[in-house]
Amino acid sequence: MFLTDDGIRLNLKLDRPEQPAGGKCPLAILIHGFTGHMEERHIVALARAFNEAGCASLRVDMYGHGGSDGEFGKHTLYKWLNNALTVIDYARGLDFVTDLYLSGHSQGGLTAMLAAAMKHDVISGLIPLSPAWMIPGQARQGIILGQRFDPDHIPDVLPPWRYTGLEGNYIRVAQTIHVEEAISRYHGPVLIVHGEQDADVPVSYAVKAAELYHDAQLVLIPGDTHCYDHHLDQVTEAVKVWMMERPRASGS
Repeated sequence: MFLTDDGIRLNLKLDRPEQPAGGKCPLAILIHGFTGHMEERHIVALARAFNEAGCASLRVDMYGHGGSDGEFGKHTLYKWLNNALTVIDYARGLDFVTDLYLSGHSQGGLTAMLAAAMKHDVISGLIPLSPAWMIPGQARQGIILGQRFDPDHIPDVLPPWRYTGLEGNYIRVAQTIHVEEAISRYHGPVLIVHGEQDADVPVSYAVKAAELYHDAQLVLIPGDTHCYDHHLDQVTEAVKVWMMERPRASGS
């Protein structure tokens, strides 16, 4: 399906668990990471895990990624946040939804953390997966995804590297975001899952986030990578167990 956000067409896919016709259930929005898309192996597996836990899943391709509109080089966290808020509002209007959960991987995990703070009154639970919440802090220091730059003199287009074409506005936007403040605004239950051998997002960020959140559980996956190349089954099992422990609204 497609959803329009301020003239930008977003590509979404809804999967519902097996249940009697007309049955109600929770729904989890699932956001991929930087350069990713909704059909990645770990995103599809997580969507299935939500379904197996009796929860519908709504995957979305964000601005400039997958099957959605927008140029990759022009994407920013502000644009992704606007996408997320639009999808949340759409999901809230679905007549079968009882509770709303928000999940995301890497930059999608950061987006979910920020959006949960903004919509803290409607998000029943937050599931950041290997969340790259170091991006804003590192952008202020002059680092982005391992590349160094002058944080006070940002070019219109970043120098060629493995992600050629990323515009400087990505950095300018990231520098204005303070994730610790967002963390303090969300008091609902949080599950953080992170691979212990993540070479892209240090596991220390997951540990710190779990300490800062009001009600957080941290699951570390031994020997695993940023995208869970070795033990994806442990990730999906952690999500299923956590989801099945959640209280359900009446009518689900």
